[in-house]
Formats: sequence, C-alpha cells, structure tokens
Amino acid sequence: MAVASVAALERHDAGDWYSVPDLSLRDHRFTVPLDYSAAAGSSITVFAREVVAVGKEQQQLPYLLYLQGGPGFESPRPTEASGWLKRACEEYRVVLLDQRGTGLSTPLTVSSLSQIISATKLVEYLQHFRADNIIKDAEFIRSCLVPDSGTWTVLGQSYGGFCAVTYMSFAPEGLKSVLLTGGLPPIAKGCTADVVYRACFEQVVHQNEKYYKRFPQDVKVICDLVNYLAKAEGGGVSLPSGGILTPRGLQTLGLAGLGSGGGFERLHYMFERVWDPELVPGTGKRISYYFLKAFESWIDFDTNPLYALLHESVYCQGAPSQWSAHKIRGEYDSIFDPIKAAKECRPVFFTGEMIFPWMFDEIHALGPFTEAAHLLAEKEDWPPLYDISRLNNNKVPVAAAVYYEDMYVNFKLAMETASEIAGIRLWVTNEYMHSGLRDNGYQVLEQLIGFSLDLIEIIYVLILNMLSSLQEMQFTRAKSQITVKA
Repeated sequence: MAVASVAALERHDAGDWYSVPDLSLRDHRFTVPLDYSAAAGSSITVFAREVVAVGKEQQQLPYLLYLQGGPGFESPRPTEASGWLKRACEEYRVVLLDQRGTGLSTPLTVSSLSQIISATKLVEYLQHFRADNIIKDAEFIRSCLVPDSGTWTVLGQSYGGFCAVTYMSFAPEGLKSVLLTGGLPPIAKGCTADVVYRACFEQVVHQNEKYYKRFPQDVKVICDLVNYLAKAEGGGVSLPSGGILTPRGLQTLGLAGLGSGGGFERLHYMFERVWDPELVPGTGKRISYYFLKAFESWIDFDTNPLYALLHESVYCQGAPSQWSAHKIRGEYDSIFDPIKAAKECRPVFFTGEMIFPWMFDEIHALGPFTEAAHLLAEKEDWPPLYDISRLNNNKVPVAAAVYYEDMYVNFKLAMETASEIAGIRLWVTNEYMHSGLRDNGYQVLEQLIGFSLDLIEIIYVLILNMLSSLQEMQFTRAKSQITVKA
C-alpha cells in the first residue's frame, strides 16, 4: 500500500452499520485541510453517510455521491427507503455528503461562526467553502471509499449540480457519470451575477402572476398586511426571534413559496391565518403569533447562515458580486415596491432566491455577520469554478433534468450551459418545478439513469432483459410440460 493511501486511511473514521426501514447506513468522518493549498494548516472534519438497501452491505456495488442543493445545506437524513434514494439503492451504494460547513461537517452555524470575531478573518475562513473545495473533499472521500480509487456517479441537485459541473471541470477522472436535476450553472464567459439575477427576476415576475391568478383573494389580504407593517412603529413588527418583519422582508417568502411543488398552496394557507381574532372588542387588529412563527420557519438563515453569506459568491469568478440581487432589484422597483403596490391595491410581488444587504439588519441571527457580508460582496479574487475548454471536450456521460419553469436556475441560462458541455443528454420538462427530485424523486432519477446510459450500455441492458424474458418463458414452458405429464 502506498504511503499516501496509508495517510489517507489514518484520516478516515468509519462507524458501524445501523438501520432505518429498508436501509442500512454507516457514518464516515474524514479529516481534510481547510485550505488544500496549505495542507499543513488548519483542518476540518467532513461527514458522509453511506447508504445501501438492507442485505446489500457486503455486495460489490457501484458508488453514487449525492450533492445537496444550497449553498450551505446538509444532505438529507434518511428515515426510510423512499423517493430518489429508494431508486438509487436498487443498484448503487449511495454516499450522502454533508458539504463542508454543513450538517456534521465542522458546521458553520450562527453560534460557531461567532467564535471568529474579526470580519476580515471570517471572510478569509469562508472563502474556502465554495464548490472548488467541496469537490476536493469529494475526491479525497472517493480515494478512501471506492475500491482501488475507482470512479463513481455523482447526482447533483440544484447547487449540488453546480458543484458537479465544477467536478467535471477540474477532476473528471474521478467520475463515471453525472446526473443533474435543476443544476446547470451559468458558466458562459461574461455571465456575471448581474446577468443571472436579471434573468431570475423575469421568472420571479412570471411566478407571482401565476400565484395571484391561482389565489386572487390573497391580493387584498397581502395588501392589508403590507399597509399594516408600513404604518407600524419602526416600519415593521417584532419577530419571535428578535428580528423585525417589514414589507420587504415579507416579500422574501417567495424564496420558498413560488418555486417549488406545493409552494403556492402552502403560501396561501399561511396567509389564511395572518390575523388574530379580536376576542376583546376594541383591542384592534394584530398579526398572529402563528403567522410570525410560520414566517421564520420558512426562512432558514438562523440555522444555515452560510446560505446568506455565500449565496452570491457561487456566481463569482474573478469579480465581486457587489450585492448584485439588490442592484438588479432596483431595475424592477416599479414592480417590486411593496408599499406602492399595497397603496394602489395591486398584487404585492414576492422576491425569489436573492440575498439583500438589509437582511443582515432585519434578521436577528445574521446581525453579527453584517460587516463580513459586505466584505464578501466586494471580494474580487474569487478563483474560477468552471473550465469551459474542458467541458467542451467532456468525455463523462452526463444527463440533466432541465425544468422549463425553474425559478432558481434560469432555463435560458441553463440551456446555454448545456450547449458548452460535450455529450450532455437533456430531459427538458414542465411536469416538475425545481423541486422535482423531492416531489417525485423515484421517477426523476429513473429517467436520468436511463438518459445517462450510452448506446452500448443500452444494447447490453436490452439483451439482458431479453435473455431474462427468454429464461422466464422457458421456465414457464418447462413447468407447464411437467404439469401435463403429471
């Protein structure tokens, strides 16, 4: 065994198998450098959970690495064999990776980040938590888990797909195939954060129009709420966590409500309970605690602050974001001004997957990171995340589900990226929204696995199916003959 391999094994701790219904799981912890260019420096822990169907623990199965959407969100915690995971475990050994800084991978939470008092030092630390280092972690894990450091398949959902395309750009030798769901990043030269958000705002407008067409009665409810908030002392009302709900803060509900399956309905039912009943005459109108608590539960910034801190950086290569979403929103101010819309009794439009600088003032948990957020927005020396030349000459089989009405990953930009990736196979659909893998994961993954097979593999599978059918027919015929003789 090579010295490097021994060293790698010393930095890998594997737990015992345990189970949930129909699945066996095993936890892995890896010690990796915070900064791969300075391996002798600080280290962090990266966590991954190995998952197989019950009874397949010792079987020789190909590996599939799952990369979660985000940035800044951990992998799912399986409770049973269902959805895409059930389909994957039919033929793969699945690795659920908590990307660095999330879940059990040296988690960067509101409390843990508070240990770094200097905003400058916090930025220096956070710069190592983008896709370029996530795939370096993945490569290290592959060398530890996959026999003979063989290749594996990567399934990337949303931002996880962005990471997968970074993987294809800089370490394609580790990949057997790549499956993407709503995860084709904007990579074209000159495709800045401004270009991305300008395209995204157009789709957000469309989703708002659809929402109010579905629930026209919500126009008045939301206008009344915005007027109430605007007239409140300080321009808003206090939230249970200590933050403040303002009209522009209310608009951020679109992030979770407008772009996923069932989101429209959940948003509507939330507004059904916006007001407290007036139990004592004369007490006046009040926003219910139920609504305020529901609002905060929709916004995950208190549990996953990395999303707010690093979101715009996923679009940065050698240039700053400079609060791009906030800047582009200004171009649509006549449409997205909530107070003006409420006064005119017209639909108050929600925003989408955008982070704004004022969030660090209004969301209590983000307050301590305000200075660091501004420094990140001005940071210019972000390294490249994609190699277009290598993608143009890609040899890795790639299949991508592209959602026509995707509010988070713009369809037009996704198709431009697809044109740069040699050999990619696309499944373009309006049957699902961005949350297709969550809404009907078994079917979505089944479709992608079929798309990822090359012609030789397809013929091989067809032959196997034909042979299986012939064997079954011969067995049935033989059984019938035996019955007749008897």
